[in-house]
Amino acid sequence: MRTGEKGPGNAPSVVVFDIGNVLIRWDPRNLYRTLFEGDMARVEWFLANICTDAWNLEQDRGRSFTEAIAERIARFPDWEAHIRAYDERWVETLGGAIAENVALLARLERMGVPLYAITNYSVEKFALTRTLYPFLGTFRGIVVSGTERLVKPDPRIYQVLIDRHALDPADCVFIDDSHANVRGAEGVGMAAIHYSPGLDLAKALRELGLPL
Repeated sequence: MRTGEKGPGNAPSVVVFDIGNVLIRWDPRNLYRTLFEGDMARVEWFLANICTDAWNLEQDRGRSFTEAIAERIARFPDWEAHIRAYDERWVETLGGAIAENVALLARLERMGVPLYAITNYSVEKFALTRTLYPFLGTFRGIVVSGTERLVKPDPRIYQVLIDRHALDPADCVFIDDSHANVRGAEGVGMAAIHYSPGLDLAKALRELGLPL
């Protein structure tokens, strides 16, 4: 866990969540282990060389999946079916809600804690995800990278949330599964928690002073 400079009596009062792999599991391996019949060496090769993290990030930055898929097929025509699956079977990349963190989200809402989210996500796929996971309606505001055409850890995406909702970053704690994104939040003055599987988020928030 990493935290911002928070002293006694100066606990954050606003909680800002990442979504992927904090509230909802996401990994393209969930899909491709099926397509490659469990051959993880081929899965890893495909994701390192064809539908790469850098390629996917451009969808998070606002590029449409139509454009993205066309670009990959033009470069790698022999892999057309597998490339199209990244779009057409995208829902299979999701691994379900992280139950304990969703329960904490509901608990924070009942307590009246202001809740927000900043997520690196394609506009199209986020719209689909909202239909699958109604608890995303809990947030008072969600900043989606594909809409803003900014991706974490660019400090401007955190500033979008701060400005849009008139927040004081010193009042906020940000939760993300990426070290880089945590550092980005800290860079604009938020406290931050680096989430990894098994971390007790309620305990981490209590350690920052939230009365949980």
